[in-house]
Amino acid sequence: MTMSRVHEVLDRQRRERPDAWALRDHDGVRVTFGALAGAVDALAADLSARGLGPGDRLLVLAENAAALVGLILAASRLDAVAVPVNARMTAPELARIATHADPRLTVYLSNVSPPAAGHASDAAAAPWATPLGPLHITDARQASTAEPVRPDPGQTAVILYTTGTTGTPKGVMLTHANLLFGGGASAWTREMVPSDVILGVLPMTHVFGLTSMMVAALIAGAELRLSPRFSAPAVVAALQEDVTVLPAVPQMHALIMAEAAAQGIARLTTGILRYVSSGAAPLDPNWKRRAEAFYGTALQNGYGLTETTAGVTVTTCPKGIPDVSVGRPLPGVEVRLRDAGTDGVGEILVRGPNVMPGYFRNSEATAAAFDAGGFFCTGDLGRFDADGNLHIAGRARELIIRGGFNVYPPEVEAALNEHPAVVQTAVIGRTVEAGDEAVDEEVLAFCQVRDPLAVSEAALREFAAERLSSYKLPSRIVLATSLPAAPTGKILKAQLAATFARELEAGAGTRGHRES
Repeated sequence: MTMSRVHEVLDRQRRERPDAWALRDHDGVRVTFGALAGAVDALAADLSARGLGPGDRLLVLAENAAALVGLILAASRLDAVAVPVNARMTAPELARIATHADPRLTVYLSNVSPPAAGHASDAAAAPWATPLGPLHITDARQASTAEPVRPDPGQTAVILYTTGTTGTPKGVMLTHANLLFGGGASAWTREMVPSDVILGVLPMTHVFGLTSMMVAALIAGAELRLSPRFSAPAVVAALQEDVTVLPAVPQMHALIMAEAAAQGIARLTTGILRYVSSGAAPLDPNWKRRAEAFYGTALQNGYGLTETTAGVTVTTCPKGIPDVSVGRPLPGVEVRLRDAGTDGVGEILVRGPNVMPGYFRNSEATAAAFDAGGFFCTGDLGRFDADGNLHIAGRARELIIRGGFNVYPPEVEAALNEHPAVVQTAVIGRTVEAGDEAVDEEVLAFCQVRDPLAVSEAALREFAAERLSSYKLPSRIVLATSLPAAPTGKILKAQLAATFARELEAGAGTRGHRES
């Protein structure tokens, strides 16, 4: 049966498997597909009574919980557009998004998120008793303008904001067709079945969690075990219980394995976990081998962006295969490289059913994002190997040009990550004077280490020198116990220089031991 709306997937599960488990909420309460569908019906009726209609935006300040799933599906049922936003954003960030999204209603998941409760208090939001927990909600904004509604799957289902800290936010419009394709691709590549339990540690306010966890679980009829925030100890415990599928990003995997090692767990021995996926980042062969030894199953990699509904490429490798690419394009997805150099590296362009129609109320940015052939210009750099697998070289704007040579941060990061004391690394470039008014760039590396007293900057530089050409070696290696990161676990590279300004100003050998 062809579906035009995301909530229709839940309707199918209610008809076919009403008593099967759909969700396990943050507090351990389990919800069946029948109960979830009933809750969505009640939420939709209440939201409609409060003024939410077709084409309106429903802003949801959230962290992972059953209520977020219910609200996204309730918006779908009303032909409204869900705008899930990380509740941990600051008030100014949220204000910029709210101004741009122009929501009819705003809901605060105050039952699970202390920051959401704080924002609800600031907004004098009213308590709202729902089947999925006590929330808060604002009254309808009568001045909000509804968007036209399409009867086909090309109707916008959600808007995800990719910025919000500076300038005008960009709202990525993802259609029902985008979400159904992305979730279906995740379920298909993982061979997900109703008996699976997916660990939901990725935030569903982010495209990876929304698509590869929530929508994929609904399509497969599997149970989604939700966690409001990533916690390495909680994940290690869950992996020893009933979790069969773990979608995560490389930074999360590094922290999971570090926590397990601290607990004296060298590898998982339950045999329950059958599928582990990583986000879009090149993998070092040694690191991948260690991860597979720990999890006891193959580590699959992939690549995608918010604008491509997460999925562009994915690997399907057996355990032990030394493939460190991000795999081949998903069926129906076209990938090209623009302006490839002699090293085969060019900008990645994508076209297919996964690509967004554009940015919300921003025709100029939308036009700039596509080439004449309708390909989305990712701004990422990549190359294809002889087998047709894509390798990510980095962001075009993150490319470091040092002494006329191209330095790709992921290559330097992979080399430093091989050191047993390093949990994860982030590499950026910084402009420096090169004499006679010329400028060059230096390489800066920031390493999160398990024990800052067990390794030095000099030791890491010597370690890297055995693995990297001289022009790729970092000018500075700052050691820290943590790095600034987004809720997804992705390192916020734009914040590194400011966060560790004191350490960078200090001489070589100074360690950055503070928490960030």
